[in-house]
Amino acid sequence: MSRPKTPDTPDLSPLLLPQDSLMLAVEQAVLRNSNSAPVAASLPEQIAAKLAGIITLDLLHAGQRLLEQDISAVLNVSRAPVREALRILERDRLIEFQPRRGALVTEPDAAELRDIFFVRSTLFSVLLKNLMDERPADLEKVFAAHVPTLRAASEQSINDYVVATFLLNYAIADLASNRLLVDMLKSISLRTLRYVRLGLAANPSAAPHMVETWEALHEAVADRDDDRVIEIASGRITEIRDLSVRALEAHRASVASGPTTS
Repeated sequence: MSRPKTPDTPDLSPLLLPQDSLMLAVEQAVLRNSNSAPVAASLPEQIAAKLAGIITLDLLHAGQRLLEQDISAVLNVSRAPVREALRILERDRLIEFQPRRGALVTEPDAAELRDIFFVRSTLFSVLLKNLMDERPADLEKVFAAHVPTLRAASEQSINDYVVATFLLNYAIADLASNRLLVDMLKSISLRTLRYVRLGLAANPSAAPHMVETWEALHEAVADRDDDRVIEIASGRITEIRDLSVRALEAHRASVASGPTTS
């Protein structure tokens, strides 16, 4: 007899979807590595990347339980690497362990969102200041290579655009000589990615404007205008933070009001 399905246990079939560009970006975040210097992912990291990807896509919802035996059955692996994968996701705060319930997908949280974006804005400003001092020509080349891709991606889908911004941010970070600074930025990259997608998925019409802010940032880098670079970078992070906060608030208001009846 099959085990009864727990009400808050999710459909795990998306774990079997082919790996797309978003999943590859999530895997980079799990591994903390760059696209230019990939490293081989262990089985637990591969499982963590699959789970993180479908959490980011909101195919696994907040509060749903992730049971080792169910994940093992879907992926045809033993429970040991699944257990380790769940610990990786706990590290990145995409899941949490609760007594008697096990692993649960975390609820996006406005306070955490604001904290993450404050930290990201601060660290990214330091990163850009260092690069403008040390490697402005290389930074300009990264923008020249990636910004046209951003524009094209924004015309395809929100997921494509989010991946393109993620890859640009990683390419910028990988120019830095301060590896501690880079590691700190990458340590919050999964949560940042989740919130950025949340905000833009709820406000897709904002994507073209966000591309314009990247283009303005590129122009400021080309002009070697340090103050303008920091101003634009900080402003665009604040904008996406505010989009994400509004998306969270709208979702919670919808849940609180419950289904409407005619």
